[in-house]
Amino acid sequence: MQPPAGQPPVTAPAVEMRGIDKRFGTVHANRAVDLTVAKGHIHGLIGENGAGKSTLMSILYGFYTADAGDIVIDGRKVAIAESRDAIAAGIEMVHQHFMLVDPMTVLENVILGVEGGALLRRHVPKARADLKRISAEYGLDVDPDAVVGELPVGAQQRVEILKALYRGAEILILDEPTGVLTPQEATDLFRVLAALRAQGKTVILVTHKLREIMAITDRVSVMRAGQMVGHRHTAETSREELGELMIGRKLATRLDKAPAKIGAVALQVRDLSVRDAMGVQRVKDVGFSIRAGEIVGIAGVSGNGQTELMEALAGMRRFEAGSVTIGATTISAGRPAMADELRRLGMAHVPEDRLRTGMVPAFAARESAILGYQDDPAYARGPLLDWPGIERYTLGLMEKYEVKPPIPRLRGSLFSGGNQQKLIMAREMERDPAVLLVGQPTRGVDIGGIDFIHRRLLAMRDRGKAILLVSVELDEILRLSDRILVMFDGRLVGELLPEHADERQLGLLMAGAA
Repeated sequence: MQPPAGQPPVTAPAVEMRGIDKRFGTVHANRAVDLTVAKGHIHGLIGENGAGKSTLMSILYGFYTADAGDIVIDGRKVAIAESRDAIAAGIEMVHQHFMLVDPMTVLENVILGVEGGALLRRHVPKARADLKRISAEYGLDVDPDAVVGELPVGAQQRVEILKALYRGAEILILDEPTGVLTPQEATDLFRVLAALRAQGKTVILVTHKLREIMAITDRVSVMRAGQMVGHRHTAETSREELGELMIGRKLATRLDKAPAKIGAVALQVRDLSVRDAMGVQRVKDVGFSIRAGEIVGIAGVSGNGQTELMEALAGMRRFEAGSVTIGATTISAGRPAMADELRRLGMAHVPEDRLRTGMVPAFAARESAILGYQDDPAYARGPLLDWPGIERYTLGLMEKYEVKPPIPRLRGSLFSGGNQQKLIMAREMERDPAVLLVGQPTRGVDIGGIDFIHRRLLAMRDRGKAILLVSVELDEILRLSDRILVMFDGRLVGELLPEHADERQLGLLMAGAA
């Protein structure tokens, strides 16, 4: 992750956002925000979850319309009411969750929506030639005839960038682009971004990873509580200064982690095999155990069976073979268990996809705070739910876990991703489970939220709880785990102690290269 040699010259702005203001009901997401991005630069945009950076970029890309303010592209004031206006202005966005059609080829995905007319036979040869030229120019080596769903995650991301360049993008917004990449794939992405910069393209990098900001950006802007609080030349700042700007206070530089006090086996997995909805075997003869008082981390690139493993352990997916023992109860293919039974046995689950399986975005926070536990008598008033009591309980959770804004009746979709995550973590951790399954606990979470979640997980472990942690963030795995398992192609391919592991070694195992 080394920065490219040399800095680009100062040029006229590619993007100016002046006095951008946006409200969602009582939430003031952007407060007279100014942002200037120089042409041909890589500009970082950082801030805590809920700081307003995603709202700002959504306004630039036409997902939202600002209540006030102006957008100027290449010196010309533009009106961006929807995404097609942004695309016409040369702006494209690569989302954290890729917008690709898995059964289609790379070429088909790239030309989707810009097919050039009904007669594809005439258009495809030219599109193929253009794709080949763009791939060579920017080092985006992808087979145009490969089926997208069969490509590794890093290659899928390159397809997204190819799509943007094929449509004539001059300004590229990347939202948390390394969240699903191995360290090697992240290095490849930075090489591509450097090539884009060298060709005069402008990149806005939205990320919570300060290491990436320091490695690849030329300038960085910091948002806090809906306002822009600082602009820095990257070469003239530090991770510590940026972190303090983000959260408005000094952040502890180290995480105190006491030696683990290991107890009895709390979760035993034996020869587990799981198939997905298409009948493809995703988990292949996996076995491991977790003891009370330890965190076992599973490292791996997304799509290598971790999702199916966690869903099977949580009672969301049936086993094909093998067994899982929690406490004195054994679950097997012949004796399946549903999620509610596993909860009664002392298991809690923080899903890796908070919007798909962790909460219902249309529900109010008070509903998501009891989701899965709504039959608990503590939440009832006779045959009905005790909504005033649930609201008081939710407000207590929000205050304890620093969920902002602390409004129990606010719809879940109006919270930032990090605050959605903290609400789900609060719901599951406050049940005081014997075993906690937690997937991607800090995906899309800012530096202050990461520190808060990490300390909560360690506190649970120190109280004698068993925690299975699945994460694509290697520094998170190394920071929290007492033992590390590596998963590749549905199998466990390595087990290491964190003090004997490094990111390069883990990255090679994750890629199946060692």
